[in-house]
Amino acid sequence: MIMECCEELLPDYFSFVKGVVDSADLSLNISREMLQHDSRLRIIAKNIEKSIKSELEKMLKNDREEYDKFFAEFGAHLKYGIYNTFGMNKDLLADLLTYYSSSEKKFVTLKEYTERIKDGQEFIYYASGSSVTRIDAMPQVEQLKDSGYEILYCTDSVDEFTLKAMVQYTPKDGEPLNFKSVKDINDEDVPETDEYKELFAYMEESLGEAVTKVRASARLKTYPAALSTQGDLSLEMEKVIKSMPENVAGNSFKAQRILEINPNHAVFAKLQSLFDENKDALKTYTKLLYNTSLLIEGLPVEDPAEFSKQIAELMV
Repeated sequence: MIMECCEELLPDYFSFVKGVVDSADLSLNISREMLQHDSRLRIIAKNIEKSIKSELEKMLKNDREEYDKFFAEFGAHLKYGIYNTFGMNKDLLADLLTYYSSSEKKFVTLKEYTERIKDGQEFIYYASGSSVTRIDAMPQVEQLKDSGYEILYCTDSVDEFTLKAMVQYTPKDGEPLNFKSVKDINDEDVPETDEYKELFAYMEESLGEAVTKVRASARLKTYPAALSTQGDLSLEMEKVIKSMPENVAGNSFKAQRILEINPNHAVFAKLQSLFDENKDALKTYTKLLYNTSLLIEGLPVEDPAEFSKQIAELMV
């Protein structure tokens, strides 16, 4: 019997494999529907799955250059295999995934990442963006790299959905490690003084519904401000969902944005002085910081005409 497509025999995440299965145990006198529910077919399917994974592991170990080429072409299939099953297949597929490493400057596996993890490190850090170059320039990445932490760069649209479905990765003979976005690192070292609260409350009011909160950040180094989120929906996930057809994505998916301010940057001192001397100018500066943070994230400025006018006013 010839079957061009049989999900019971070959799952979608291995659909890039083509071949012939020869078995003397299957009857040719039954319908395709009955055959798909045959217990012998399930055994064959399990053996095929094991065989494919074994061959991929051999390629990964013995011919890394060829595996990198394979993964560039078909890696999304494996990632969707984890995401589409809400992480049920992570034990089967996790060790086949590769991500670009901030420290190694090449694609690495989760196993390789955990083998050189820093003592006491509790998370596998990752950052999402449209390209390695854009991620490398993100404000939240800067200090973490300077502190010696390795970060996995996620450039596929499915990456963040996949990691959230996996929740954690357990290295062999090790404790499970949760995945953590660089934008989700808490800033517990920054005290929210009364002075900060009044300033940030006014900045929040200036931005209206654009942000959920304005707060100080300890992780920003050379940047005056950056965007982060709270809740399960990140900015990258928002972009992916909004890129879908409207009848699929709808219009209600928007990340809860937080504008983080670097209290050690010269701009912060300017914000403080404007709070006492010129609140209208402070409102303009606040919107400029928010819009430049949007651009860094690869998001469109909500009012390009106003943004251009504000830039021009600062230049004269």
